[in-house]
Amino acid sequence: QVQLVESGGGSVQAGGSLRLSCVASDTYGTYFMAWFRQTPGKWREGVAGIDIGDGSTYYGDTVKGRFTISRVGYNNTIVLQMNSLKPEDTAMYYCAADGYRGPWATRWADSNKYNYWGQGTEVTVSS
Repeated sequence: QVQLVESGGGSVQAGGSLRLSCVASDTYGTYFMAWFRQTPGKWREGVAGIDIGDGSTYYGDTVKGRFTISRVGYNNTIVLQMNSLKPEDTAMYYCAADGYRGPWATRWADSNKYNYWGQGTEVTVSS
């Protein structure tokens, strides 16, 4: 069982930046990793995803140009650099991972495609 641990959430004013990190306990089963976010009463929205194998990245339309997902080192740690934050970015952010080797281009934003989830880290952006 892969465990995912997120960190880096917090409160920031609009226009500010935050950096989220997610560490996976095992490289097996984490071929693809992603960030989702959720607000009360809404489904989980795909924010960004990364193919650990070839480095391909994918972004939701609402964050393109502002957020960057990347892999750090060789222990399946990913980070989400969030710039130009807006109040509508306020949400609980979750790290997700799965061992399916792809392709992921048409499935990365579907939360049902992931076997492993972190507990979440809260992001609050004030206006």
